[in-house]
Amino acid sequence: MKVEIDRHSGFCGGVIRAIKRAESFLKEHPDENLYSLGAIVHNDAELDRLKQMGLTTIDYDDLSQTQNAEGHTLLIRAHGEPPVTYMRAGGVGFNIVDCTCPVVLELQRNIRQAYERSCVEGNGGQIIIFGQIGHAETLGLMGQANNAVVIENMAMLVDAVENGAIDVAKPIEIFSQTTKSPAEYADVCAFLEDKMAEANGVDTQEFRAMDLLRVHNTICTQVATRQARLSEFAAKHDIIIFVSGKASSNGKILSSLCKKTNIRTYHIESPAELNGQWFRPDDSVGVCGATSTPRWLLEDVAEKILEIGENFSNFAGEKQVNNK
Repeated sequence: MKVEIDRHSGFCGGVIRAIKRAESFLKEHPDENLYSLGAIVHNDAELDRLKQMGLTTIDYDDLSQTQNAEGHTLLIRAHGEPPVTYMRAGGVGFNIVDCTCPVVLELQRNIRQAYERSCVEGNGGQIIIFGQIGHAETLGLMGQANNAVVIENMAMLVDAVENGAIDVAKPIEIFSQTTKSPAEYADVCAFLEDKMAEANGVDTQEFRAMDLLRVHNTICTQVATRQARLSEFAAKHDIIIFVSGKASSNGKILSSLCKKTNIRTYHIESPAELNGQWFRPDDSVGVCGATSTPRWLLEDVAEKILEIGENFSNFAGEKQVNNK
């Protein structure tokens, strides 16, 4: 059995930056706790490691109930937060370590500018965010514009157009959560363009010249290129072991992508979930993961798979001896 770890899998730049800043703070302040608003990464194994170093995860209820946080430090994770979170945290005295991913920060700024164009300058336009409802990054993006409509998939867009929640006769600016599928985003934008052209009584070419639809390319480049590379990786192996937390939005997208390419794809969170019956003695095994999956966990999974392969070899050797 051969095992290969996808060299492009593992933490994205934003998550690496957030974790390094957390580690640095905890090493420099060994007698202090560092509080993270929400899980710094959607991976239980990595969260356990950081917890041992002194990182404590709190939720929004904890923040809302806090009366005095003077002398304590709150980490804003890579997903980012809406302005109201900073106001609340600062208001009760938290020192803030802002680890919002630079890509997300730029996206938030672009949405605020679009909001000014639509509301302050009064062009009557709408803002659409293509993102996972309830996701931390999406909530942070919504906080930049009071008139934003969140669309999670094509079905939601169709419903929003049909029920008038999105007025396709008016100017629209659309943005995507940084970790969404580029292909799905392209389909959503194409549908929106067709409906807006129809509502304005022109064909697609004429509509584009009217500049009524602004499509912002806001999916993280690292995420977008990873999807294409991951499809190639999944295709060249007999079996794929995809490693990520089950709550990871990026993990759900990438594991589904692997499954479409390679039906023998299994999504696990830790080596303990591996099942020897999934494997065959001559398998070429690919191990990969999400932007929230630490490299050390991929290596642990690969090592466990090699142990399973060794058991196959030992069993074959025993069987040969018994047959003699």
